[in-house]
Amino acid sequence: MRFDQAFGIHEQALKLRARRAEVLSGNIANVDTPGYKARDFDFNAMLQQEVDASQRVQTTHHRHIQLDAGIVPPSQMGYRVPSQPSLDGNTVDSQLEHAAFASNALEYQASLRFVSGRIKSLMTAIKGQ
Repeated sequence: MRFDQAFGIHEQALKLRARRAEVLSGNIANVDTPGYKARDFDFNAMLQQEVDASQRVQTTHHRHIQLDAGIVPPSQMGYRVPSQPSLDGNTVDSQLEHAAFASNALEYQASLRFVSGRIKSLMTAIKGQ
């Protein structure tokens, strides 16, 4: 059994969730910055791209270039359209950003628990219990 196959898509999901947490926390930190444009990316679309890429490209040698899951290219980042724009041009909706951050944190925790459970079951199999 290969470890990269043992965790399924959760490895990529954790990396993307961590990146999304960075983006959302940046939005929250700039809630009072005039002209700041809130950013985000479509997590599901990025995860699907990571899964598709990992299924297409397989390295056969340790010196081959590895795909770096979890890195969101600037072209995939989008700007939020504010429901009520502010006069100073800032598009951060504090409540929306906090809700998105909390949701992302819960989903990150869910993936961590899956990976943790998978590691425990692998350890049990290795020990032969």
